Amino acid sequence: MKAVAWHGKRDVRVDTVPDPRIENPTDAIVRITTTAICGSDLHLYEVLGPFMGEGDILGHEPMGIVEDVGSAVTNLAPGDRVVMPFQISCGHCFMCEQDLQTQCETTQVREHGMGAMLFGYTKLYGAVPGGQAEYLRVPYANYNPITVPEGPPDERFVYLSDVLPTAWQAVEYAGIPAGGSVVVLGLGPIGDMSCRVALHHGHRVIGVDLVPERIERVRARGAEVLDLREHDADLAEVIRDMTDGRGPDSVIDAVGMEAHGAPIAKLAHQATGLLPDAIAERFMQKAGVDRLHALHLAIDIVRRGGTISLIGVYGGMADPLPMLTIFDKQIQLRMGQANVRRWVDDIMPLLTDGDPLGVEGFHTHKLALDEAPDAYEMFQKKRDGAVKVLLAP
Repeated sequence: MKAVAWHGKRDVRVDTVPDPRIENPTDAIVRITTTAICGSDLHLYEVLGPFMGEGDILGHEPMGIVEDVGSAVTNLAPGDRVVMPFQISCGHCFMCEQDLQTQCETTQVREHGMGAMLFGYTKLYGAVPGGQAEYLRVPYANYNPITVPEGPPDERFVYLSDVLPTAWQAVEYAGIPAGGSVVVLGLGPIGDMSCRVALHHGHRVIGVDLVPERIERVRARGAEVLDLREHDADLAEVIRDMTDGRGPDSVIDAVGMEAHGAPIAKLAHQATGLLPDAIAERFMQKAGVDRLHALHLAIDIVRRGGTISLIGVYGGMADPLPMLTIFDKQIQLRMGQANVRRWVDDIMPLLTDGDPLGVEGFHTHKLALDEAPDAYEMFQKKRDGAVKVLLAP
């Protein structure tokens, strides 16, 4: 089959690789009909290379049609239409029963001290072949796949793999009071969808970004927006002026470690990329430093007693935080990768009864799988208004 494979920093290729096969009785094989490039895939494209192996298959946002199932799979059959959550979870361990699927005790990558295995996302998360491919082996198929109805196009459901539950969790973790306000830092796919979810819940939403196309997309959905290029030095003050001098009830950091600014941490990232992989891996695991500009902004912006929801990916192990300010302002912090299954029942009615979140038109590009190398470069460089790129095998 064809699959998008990692070959080095900013070097992904469409390779021909062996088809996946049933390895365990609880496996399923899914023929992928639509898959997506995630913003966190760009971390693999850039700074997380030390944790990748040449030829690793990328992608964790796929959907498709079940082709085959193992002998122990009882609730799926060939022909079923399914979406795969980005994490791999068993459904019956202590953590899964707490709806913390990203902490699944059956698939935790204990060798590296990490949570549940993820599709297509470094050896830290199990080095499991990903879904930017023609076929995908899905473990724990009695629990992992989300069955979706026939009829609406893939664009209606593919975001159940990551974008929708991640944005939903970001808003839930933000703890926005009824009629309250939230600032969303970063209007890429997750920030954009977080704005849509928060607006759907009736909150006041202020989005912040510096890419004109992203700003206009969110403004068109009814949010207030600020251009960081115009307010890089006074953003917090401007937002306080917009929120009775206090700041918003909540801030969602949808940027993560690729934040604008933070030149010293950017230099550390670049220097890490020049180290031999074995040394760079140890450096990132023990002394990695993130670019924390967005998080520092969130701490400054949020009102006293407010909540910060971190949904952008961070990977550093030695990040300096202004703990005095966090403590003094009585800020609550919630964070973590989305527990996809936890939120599916809340989200599904919005996909099957109309399309209030506008998911069918959410993508900016849909390209053939063969065009993946160009798609990664376009997305990474924010060219051609790229916000969300779908691939069709």
